Amino acid sequence: MHPLLGYVDRWSAKPGESIRLMVSSAGDAPFEARFARIICGDPNPRGPGYREIAMPHPLAGTHPGLDQKTHLGSWARLPLLDLSGCARGLVLCATIWPTTPARGRQAIASWRGAGGAMLSLEIDADGVVARVEDKGGATRVATGKVLVERAWYDVFLAIDPVAGTLSVGQRPREAHPGFADSGSASTALRGAPAPGVGRATIAALAAADPAGKPSHHYNGKVERPCIWTGLGAEDAMAAQRGATPRGTAPGLVACWDFSIGIPTLDVADIGPHGFSGTAENLPTRAMTGSNWSGAEHRWAHAPSEWGAIHFHDDDIGDVGWAPALEFRIPEDWPSGIYAVHLKSANGFDNVPFVVRPADAAPKAKVAILLPTVTYHVYGNFVRPGWGRNNRARALEWGAITHTPDENPELGLSPYNFHSDGSGVSMASMARPMIDKRVNHFEMMDPAEYGSGAYWVNVDSYVVDWLTRKGIPHDVVTDHDLHAEGAALLEPYSLVICCQHPEYHTTEMLDGLEGHLARGGRLMYLGGNGFYWKTVFNKQAPWALEIRRAENGIRTWATEVGESYHAFDGSYGGLWRKIGRPAQKLVGNGFSAQGIYLGFPYTVADAVADPRVAFLREGLEAELRPGAQIGERGFMGGGAAGHELDRWDPRLGSPRHALIVASAVVDHPQFKPVNEDRLGFLWPAPLEDLIRSDMVFFETPAGGAVFSVGSMNFVGALPIDGYDNLLTRMMTNVVRRFIDPAPFAP
Repeated sequence: MHPLLGYVDRWSAKPGESIRLMVSSAGDAPFEARFARIICGDPNPRGPGYREIAMPHPLAGTHPGLDQKTHLGSWARLPLLDLSGCARGLVLCATIWPTTPARGRQAIASWRGAGGAMLSLEIDADGVVARVEDKGGATRVATGKVLVERAWYDVFLAIDPVAGTLSVGQRPREAHPGFADSGSASTALRGAPAPGVGRATIAALAAADPAGKPSHHYNGKVERPCIWTGLGAEDAMAAQRGATPRGTAPGLVACWDFSIGIPTLDVADIGPHGFSGTAENLPTRAMTGSNWSGAEHRWAHAPSEWGAIHFHDDDIGDVGWAPALEFRIPEDWPSGIYAVHLKSANGFDNVPFVVRPADAAPKAKVAILLPTVTYHVYGNFVRPGWGRNNRARALEWGAITHTPDENPELGLSPYNFHSDGSGVSMASMARPMIDKRVNHFEMMDPAEYGSGAYWVNVDSYVVDWLTRKGIPHDVVTDHDLHAEGAALLEPYSLVICCQHPEYHTTEMLDGLEGHLARGGRLMYLGGNGFYWKTVFNKQAPWALEIRRAENGIRTWATEVGESYHAFDGSYGGLWRKIGRPAQKLVGNGFSAQGIYLGFPYTVADAVADPRVAFLREGLEAELRPGAQIGERGFMGGGAAGHELDRWDPRLGSPRHALIVASAVVDHPQFKPVNEDRLGFLWPAPLEDLIRSDMVFFETPAGGAVFSVGSMNFVGALPIDGYDNLLTRMMTNVVRRFIDPAPFAP
């Protein structure tokens, strides 16, 4: 892990509010903190230039360092599990669906008591394993049978104090011809452990130290672990295949029913004693169980068929670092993008955050809406080799060199796969997201002079542009929009969405629609926007969930029967498939994807329409049909590229919209999006699909929308010091959109 890293507990705060900063400094080295307002975050010396304004703060200066670690792997924590009533013997059983059975030792469930007593049910290279430890020594017995990957098994550990034996067994739910995967084994106990009061874990081995983290994390699904006493192993296994037992079932000690509390982090024990616990490090819930019939696909309608949790050895949740600073936002700090810069003898880092205007403060007419939910989803996107490939240029530019592939301790992004091959569906903000920094070199650019910028760095171009043009503006975040909805945007005439607002919650879309419904104006300066649905966890608001249902451009797809979010029970996937396509909101929507390469737009005949006369003010001699704009850019060398959006009335684009410019990309590395394909042929000529449209339309309440339809677009704004034809045209749009004169509906 990088020797100096930090993260904040919230994306934004108002003057007078406080933000907590968590820092890990290797070797407990002291670190320096300073604060800055970011005008442009791009480190490219040939670009617009990194620009910041130092912001004095009482907490600027040197602070004690603390070396803090992360822990990967999910599990269920059971702080109390009393086995004192198991003097007649004990059977621990569970139903499992292992995904890496050949990887080595993995604990399905474990218990630790006083005096070093421990028992665990595990899988290992020699099948299902039962292990018991106490002062008399350790006893281990294995079935010696193979476990088939991604197949359901009932497994058990049994202690018979009368016979003095420890037994283990596995029974597949379905036959697997050619695999000897059913069996059991017994061995003599070296001692007779006296079960008592202790603590337990599911899907990991509990640490000997109660304050320690568990180990030997399990990969795969676990369903309905149960503990019985006074019952034989085969009877317990028969019960495991039957209906969920109730607390009054004879001999039942505990039964953890994962179909209860699916939207939460709670793990419910429906047995007689209520040995409940919590899910740690965001395992995935609402997973189909061994009893899923396929008759119902929405877990909320039949939760008993989604009684499994999928645990992973590389899950991550709240890393739980102790705060290093809690800094209050001074009353005189204007709204904007900020960063706290950290430096120690071992390294440096910066952590961005946003200052919103105070409630009672006058608001600007323009709000820049930073796509922090998309930042959140893409946080720590591991791309192997990027650190090695990017380092030389990052050092040459004096930029931050952090890359997720060189910091695996910080976990993954929903653009990655877990170690067991399943897609990552959870995203945590309660950890350092080292690829969301200012002055950060992000990727190699195919343009010789290009920045390869992304995320907050490229979105800061919008701040830089408006600042240079003298247009007052505030900055707010997606997280604010999710929390406050349309009320957040009510003070503003114009809301500007940035380069890549890809992920939205229902509340966020409602907020934007509410803004337009009251006559607000909206500029969408990106591509691939308003594409995927995501949901927050109400119990842990730092956690987001993605379900990639049906189709779309994606790195992985949800498993059959698992397309509904655990966090709220809603259907996941593309907003287009949920009835809220981007075309309906902003006039264009995702059409094609390609490499990080940009091309110019060609101005269309519609630019001469009187409805968009404001575009041409002062530009009449240049902004004519057939002219090219955006032919240069600091993202891929041109304004139209990487991910493109098009106008399409069949998908909801307003039919009265004007397409004022378009870019048809004829390049072998650009392809239409998956969701447009019905058979092996595309439904239209490629020039109709691999296209970016610049769209304008008025709304019924007197507002208007202007969308550019390209992820590379904002990289063209800074060309020639923000004094090129495209940027002058866009400045005209801003000035008209903050003019209170209503647009004709």
